[in-house]
Amino acid sequence: MEKRAFKRSFYHVRDEDAALDIVQDSMMKLAEHYGDKPADELPMLFQRILSNTTLDWFRRQKTKNALFSNFNEFESNQNQDDFDVLEILAPLEGHERSESAEDTVNSQQIVAEIETEIQKLPARQREAFLLRYWEELDVAETAAAMGCSEGSVKTHCSRAVQALDKALKAKGIKP
Repeated sequence: MEKRAFKRSFYHVRDEDAALDIVQDSMMKLAEHYGDKPADELPMLFQRILSNTTLDWFRRQKTKNALFSNFNEFESNQNQDDFDVLEILAPLEGHERSESAEDTVNSQQIVAEIETEIQKLPARQREAFLLRYWEELDVAETAAAMGCSEGSVKTHCSRAVQALDKALKAKGIKP
């Protein structure tokens, strides 16, 4: 779960160190405040805590940038080249087919394009999309995690899927 939480946070903040801090803070808050809850409630609580911790990070960044707007050296310009999206493409167990080098490179390029397009989505669409399709939460769970209605989740997901479909088809990537 922590790898998916990290990827989700990274898609939001686009800073590897900040994403790691957000996930760690979220896990600590879950352990400190909700250790007595039943195990089946913890994943939803964690998703909500992760969302709130991410929003808190953005608020702190906004305040920091307002305070130091005249000092360019304080602005965050982290290099994102160290992030390897291909970590998510772990080989399937019992999967005996081996890819050629060309297939591997093509897969890497497609995943990189998909990641780029996900990062371009508006924040709420990206959050709904990642919770529904990455975290595999249902509509009600996603709505609870995002603090919005189920209708809003459906709208955000639909718009995200349409935007991704349009952008990826324009790049020649088809399902």
